Amino acid sequence: MFALAQFGVLSALATALTSVLSALLLLALTRQLWSLRWSLTRDKESRLPLPKGSMGWPLVGETFHWLFQGSNFHISRRERHGNVFKTHLLGKPVVRVTGAENIRKILLGEHSLVCTQWPQSTRIILGPNTLVNSIGDLHKRKRKVLAKVFSRGALESYLPRLQDVVKSEIAKWCSEPGAVEVYGAARSLMFRIAVGVLLGLRLEEERIVYLAAIFEQLMNNLFSLPVDAPFSGLRKGIKAREILHANMEKIIQEKMERQQVEDDFQDAFDYMLSSAKEHDQQLSIQELKEMAVELIFAAHSTTASASTSLVLQLLRHPAVVQRARAELEAEDLGCDRPVTTETEEEGDKQDQEEAHRLLGHGSPRSRSHIPVLTLDQLSRLRYLDCVIKEVLRFLPPVSGGYRTALQTFELDGYQIPKGWSVMYSIRDTHETAAAFQSPEQFDPDRFGPDRDESRSSRFSFVPFGGGVRSCVGKELAQIILKTLAVELVGTCTWTLATDNFPKMQTVPIVHPVSGLHVHFSYRHPSQTPD
Repeated sequence: MFALAQFGVLSALATALTSVLSALLLLALTRQLWSLRWSLTRDKESRLPLPKGSMGWPLVGETFHWLFQGSNFHISRRERHGNVFKTHLLGKPVVRVTGAENIRKILLGEHSLVCTQWPQSTRIILGPNTLVNSIGDLHKRKRKVLAKVFSRGALESYLPRLQDVVKSEIAKWCSEPGAVEVYGAARSLMFRIAVGVLLGLRLEEERIVYLAAIFEQLMNNLFSLPVDAPFSGLRKGIKAREILHANMEKIIQEKMERQQVEDDFQDAFDYMLSSAKEHDQQLSIQELKEMAVELIFAAHSTTASASTSLVLQLLRHPAVVQRARAELEAEDLGCDRPVTTETEEEGDKQDQEEAHRLLGHGSPRSRSHIPVLTLDQLSRLRYLDCVIKEVLRFLPPVSGGYRTALQTFELDGYQIPKGWSVMYSIRDTHETAAAFQSPEQFDPDRFGPDRDESRSSRFSFVPFGGGVRSCVGKELAQIILKTLAVELVGTCTWTLATDNFPKMQTVPIVHPVSGLHVHFSYRHPSQTPD
């Protein structure tokens, strides 16, 4: 009986082992067939081979590796396969590209070699009427309309209100008894700038908080698998978009009606509508809803990421803060004037209270005073400009961009087949570009007039992309970052609230893994620099 029992156990183990081995063999065979499928898509008319790399597992490819490993995913594969390698992400075969010359060929090849290709989930969620989803002549027409939104005249008109919003949020940071989680606070700041300054929407605080939460849901699912199923990321993103559109429709209609009324302040809607009229275009409510969400998208996460990285680098490099503060004082923008209170400078107080009321805040609590900024003043802050550029080089908010090959072409001796996705890497290019001396060091002087290392290789520094697809709002983004830096450096002191600096996650937007927790307070005008 015992022998029979042993035989039964051994037989069961053998059966189980056979099943496991069969399953593993089947998985291996399936993966080989999956890889073979993509090998067969190479252009037979080209003698060049496909780039090296792995296509991962059927359907999902290497998407989960990419999401969980972050920057290590690309670093490890670039070290193994070189500056051009293939993979499979978010349902598409992708060629990942690094290097200034490779990026130059892609960015300048728009409409001939390549066309823009955001992930399918992003395109579905943002909608068909957005700039990111437009190609060819449609893209040119939309860009012409939006160009006026970011013209110098428009930026000059945004700046006073932009500065008021920044002051208001910094006042909240400085009055916070505990530590401020900077990335979350920066996202809140950028959302308020987008809806209050760009879109000119007058919303109660409760509505702002609600819409900000909905927008976060949209952003969290923007880069998801393109599977429209219950509880999927795509379905959540679509639901968030529909809620935003529903909330915006009435606001947009009211805004369009108010176009008949003269208003000293012009927002992005005013410029869009007037620009469309100048170019004999008429924007529908649906187009305006999608363009409104796209403007929030453009001004939100990437600028919040860069703002967080700015604070992080100011924390890490007190000598940079001292030089920036000295420059502000030289331009009469430092905190060397009497501290203002809520009973002083009544005209300024009324302006701030109006901004607070429109943006859903209570009474202003600013204690330090930076005068109303102008674009000319910001342009004279050369060192601060170098600091902003170095932040964008050292920690570019977006790791790269997507394109689709319109025809088979060559990169680094490999063929890029027609129809494949191409993802060019901004971050990897910044880190490996020969133009930059000691790229691992944070050094604003590399952009100074005496060195300006980016001059030797135009596409070594591409935080905003390049070519006809360069970020249309890049000037506004830099103005927001400069304004934030002026207010922080000129009026505040700060200390890290944790024992160590946080690690940074790079996918899909650069941000601190566990948050950046900082104590903020106002500095007295007589206080010496940190």
